[in-house]
Amino acid sequence: MILSYLEYIENVEQDPSCVLTVGTFDGVHVGHRAILHYLVSRAATLGGRSAVVTFDPHPREIVGTGDVSLLTTVEERADICFDLGIDRFVVIPFTEAFSTMSPIDFISEILLSKIGMREMVIGHDHHFGHGRSGNENVLLGLAEKLGFSIDVVPAKIMDESVVSSSEIRRLICEEGNLSRANEQLGYAYGLSARVIEGLRRGREIGFPTANILPIHTGKLVPANGVYAVMVSVDGDDNRYVGMMNIGIRPTFEDTGRHLEVHIVNFDEDIYGRRVQVQFISRIRSERKFDSVQDLVTQLKEDRERCIAFAELKP
Repeated sequence: MILSYLEYIENVEQDPSCVLTVGTFDGVHVGHRAILHYLVSRAATLGGRSAVVTFDPHPREIVGTGDVSLLTTVEERADICFDLGIDRFVVIPFTEAFSTMSPIDFISEILLSKIGMREMVIGHDHHFGHGRSGNENVLLGLAEKLGFSIDVVPAKIMDESVVSSSEIRRLICEEGNLSRANEQLGYAYGLSARVIEGLRRGREIGFPTANILPIHTGKLVPANGVYAVMVSVDGDDNRYVGMMNIGIRPTFEDTGRHLEVHIVNFDEDIYGRRVQVQFISRIRSERKFDSVQDLVTQLKEDRERCIAFAELKP
């Protein structure tokens, strides 16, 4: 269930006390969190409100490579930000017209005049404005001219690599390396989905599965394989161990890509209901078995591994 309250730029109320940051913040990973924790601290010190200004859709969909598979929807980003203590979450629709706005116009017309800003907190590689022409040096000049201050938060480094949304997407989509991706996110990657009708093969072989369809079509789906997951139904607080398969079901020579989850020790009818799946770790790649019995034998081993991973999860 989405609990966030979003402010859209066309209806925003100006508050000159705001300490704010600007960015897409897809995933709200540990690097983003370093910025947001500092933002909350600075707002408290200055007696103002902390604000995140973000964009929807992702800017690269408009001025980059096209569709971007998201780690988080804008509502999910807002929920995480509010959980971290952010006071305001302002969404700017990213359009071609908006993308042509110069850095000085963006600062003066949007951040200062419409939203309100006392201080701006940015990451080490922050760029903004038409052609990403705005950077730290430009901001420092504008801050002196327009009367606000700038704070720069250094990059978050993990294993000698800078944490980034692009790298996390690669880990999830290309490698299926959820363990590593989750370390960089600071939480278990997840998606919401609706349970749909399937062929009921899983029940016939002793592993009933819920076939699911992601609710947000723009959300990133991990690489094909078998995953240890945690599952909740309709936002319930109960969380169940699950075994998730993503792929083409090669043993049955099916066509198309399918997402299905076997929920351990669970036998409720949940067709049509909403589930939240959190990915813990990839168990193995998808492969074709010589017989259904060979598949069943492997699934029993996979289930035990999923249970073991869930027991290790804090």
